[in-house]
Amino acid sequence: MRESVDNYIMKDEAMTRIVRMLESDGTFIEIIEEILSEAERYLCTSHAALFQVGTDNTLVNTVISYIAEEEAPLKANNIPRRKFAIGADSVKYCTLSSCTREERAAMEIFGVQTSAVAPVFVNDENRMYFAVFDVHSEIKFDAVKRQFISDVSKIIQSIAQKKLAKNSLLSSYEVLREILNSIGSGIMVFGRADGDIYFENEAAKKTDEIRRTIQGCVREYIGKENAGQTDKTVVHYDPESGIWFEIKFSDLTWIDGSAVIVCTAVDITQKKKNRQKIEYQASNDFLTGLYNRMKCEADLREVIKEALRSGQKGALLFIDLDDFKNINDGLGHQYGDVLLQQIAAALQGVPGLRGRCYRMGGDEFVVIIKPEQYASLQKIIKNVLALFNRPWYLMGTEYFCTMSMGIATFPDNSEDVHDIVKMADMAMYDAKKSGKNRYNFYDKSKKHNSVKRLDIENNMRQAVASQIQEFIVFYQPVVDAVTKKCVSCEALVRWNSKALGFMGPGDFIPLAEYLGLITDIGDYVLEESCRQCKAWNDAGYKDFRVNVNLSVVQLLQKNVVENIGLILSRTGVNPRNIVLEITESFAINDMERVMKIISGLKALGPKIALDDFGTGYSSLNYIKQLPLNIIKVDKTFIDDIVEDEYAQAFVKLIADLSKTIGTQIVVEGVENQEQYELLKEIGVNYIQGYFFGKPVPSDKFETEYLGQILNGN
Repeated sequence: MRESVDNYIMKDEAMTRIVRMLESDGTFIEIIEEILSEAERYLCTSHAALFQVGTDNTLVNTVISYIAEEEAPLKANNIPRRKFAIGADSVKYCTLSSCTREERAAMEIFGVQTSAVAPVFVNDENRMYFAVFDVHSEIKFDAVKRQFISDVSKIIQSIAQKKLAKNSLLSSYEVLREILNSIGSGIMVFGRADGDIYFENEAAKKTDEIRRTIQGCVREYIGKENAGQTDKTVVHYDPESGIWFEIKFSDLTWIDGSAVIVCTAVDITQKKKNRQKIEYQASNDFLTGLYNRMKCEADLREVIKEALRSGQKGALLFIDLDDFKNINDGLGHQYGDVLLQQIAAALQGVPGLRGRCYRMGGDEFVVIIKPEQYASLQKIIKNVLALFNRPWYLMGTEYFCTMSMGIATFPDNSEDVHDIVKMADMAMYDAKKSGKNRYNFYDKSKKHNSVKRLDIENNMRQAVASQIQEFIVFYQPVVDAVTKKCVSCEALVRWNSKALGFMGPGDFIPLAEYLGLITDIGDYVLEESCRQCKAWNDAGYKDFRVNVNLSVVQLLQKNVVENIGLILSRTGVNPRNIVLEITESFAINDMERVMKIISGLKALGPKIALDDFGTGYSSLNYIKQLPLNIIKVDKTFIDDIVEDEYAQAFVKLIADLSKTIGTQIVVEGVENQEQYELLKEIGVNYIQGYFFGKPVPSDKFETEYLGQILNGN
């Protein structure tokens, strides 16, 4: 009984001394060392220790241990946590003779015969263990001593929690320094009162850029803080190194209780580059590098605001390439991509346009003219037009590609971004309808055209999808210049829409080309013309010919020769009575490819005519190279030929050249007797125009023109 009482007294005395440690101002290590010594003396063990669980929760290391006199230290570092023979939340007591196989293995790690281990919880997590060991004998801990061990673990827990809440000093300064040195970012600690450097980690010491940046930024931080403008995070660029840093400031209490500013500098250069790349991709077109539609609308919105504030005007140019599908579909997307890149670079090269050019998608470009540039608008338009009056070099070969441009001004036309873009688009389409390779300003009186164009587009798609039955072929007479006999005709398409009524080619052909529907329409016109030609030939007009226009899109199809051959075969027409007309714009691009296509078509039997000669980039050289049968001079040379000596000389030159190279010449657009007489005198072979007859349906053509002598109007 006396022994039991003494045990309680000794326990109370030891616990009293340990409890006093709760009020100690010593360091955590100093306090724990005192507690371990008291515990070892009371329990009469050889060792007492405090262990800490590693950050990965798999290993346990000694924080501090107390060893009785003349005892050797235990090997107690990097111990697998699973080897600790401990309970979840209570003291685990073991002796070598009364333990399980797993517990024995754990005790052998320490080389002890007795162990008692209690968990220590910090912030509700089992982060440490308080343990006592004896290496000499198996000590029987009674309930009082086991309770003592449990109580000590709770006191250690209270002290650790108190220290953590006060100044984060669960570990020593050495541990803190080791942790901070392992961080790649630069860290420096400055005294708030004196500005002295209390600490700098290895990254800050070794890198001048980091040290220089942090010191400069902390001075600014203190200055702004004193002025009430504190910013806890700043981004700083170091021009000497080209590095971007994100600097963060924290106000903390240091190990010695001093008020300090902790500065962390993180290299965010790559992050900055990645963000810039993302922003670039969001605002720029991937192919041309120009700004995209989203950036265009944002910029235009700001420029319109600027124009409203200043009371000035600005403009938007909407550019659409003419017949771009011819190159993209006929030659391949790689050619189209190169062309778009060249055009983008050329637009950027126009004075005043750098940074104001945008690719809206496909072959559409937009240029914003700011108020300060508006006075130079006509000069800019002239420079843009000049870009498209020269060839583009694609894969080592010259190609011509023109554009149609619409222009809307602001804020007079509108103050709304989407309205301005739509107005410029409408003006562009009017330019395309007027013959392409030109520009138009938006006209408010044509506002209804936007809805009309949408109606035409929708109905045209439906008409093409329903076997093109709404399209009909008209025929215009072509007469012998000497005999005035109608010896051939040109097939011209019209659209008799159920929804929109009758429309001439000018109302829908440009849109058909724009939408890529012209190939289906063109194939239909060719087949209908071949059937009609055969019918007339079988009716007794054996040598009567029909001229059919082939669009550039048709000609650039990979199977164009095979497709036309099938149409000729299917209709049974005599191929020699079909004249296939190709435009000058097709003939001047990629001479090797053009020669191959024309030679293939000619081998099928039809004659080949060069249409619209003189409208584009006329060259006598390619006339000599191409295997042509007929040259058709465009009506623009005929309108004023009676008074225009240049036009007379041009037509005379072509007539003489045609005789030399064995081709015939057809002149389009003849409208009066004077023009006819002059052209007959010059020596042209055939005449076409309203003077001898307008395009009419096949039945009317039979009764009024087929094989007849025409005297003109």
